[in-house]
Amino acid sequence: MGWQAAVVGLGVAQISAQGKAGKYNEAINNRKAEVFDSQATQIEEKSEFDIAQFRKNFKKIEGETTVALAKSGVVIGSGSAYNISLSNAYEAKLQENLIKYNSDVAAANKRENASFARVSAKMSKVNTRLAQINTLAQTTSNLYLMNSGGNPLGTKKDSGLVVAP
Repeated sequence: MGWQAAVVGLGVAQISAQGKAGKYNEAINNRKAEVFDSQATQIEEKSEFDIAQFRKNFKKIEGETTVALAKSGVVIGSGSAYNISLSNAYEAKLQENLIKYNSDVAAANKRENASFARVSAKMSKVNTRLAQINTLAQTTSNLYLMNSGGNPLGTKKDSGLVVAP
């Protein structure tokens, strides 16, 4: 019974090693998902900061434009000055929307990467389970073959049948 115990022991060791490798791969992919989610949040937060910085710079340029128009004798809030102000405000809103859109797209891509990493983690778990089942089947098959003398049908090696040439 010693060799059977050795075969079973090897099978158990292999199944255990496969389980550990599978858990490790699952953990790696789950960690990747966390990193991608964190990056998506950072992108969204940076977007808010970028918009605030843009507004600050816009206000500064808007003030400089007002001063320049006033120096040149243009009446603020009328005619060309009004059109320039309106055009600048419209352009500023477009730029804010563009900053927000770009960050939304980048964050969505990171979240999609996180989703794929979670799927990979689940696939690691499934692949591990399949490898363990395969190892169990191979171990059982090896035991069966060894017990039957290497013949999967369990018949004698020399059946006495004569095959005609």
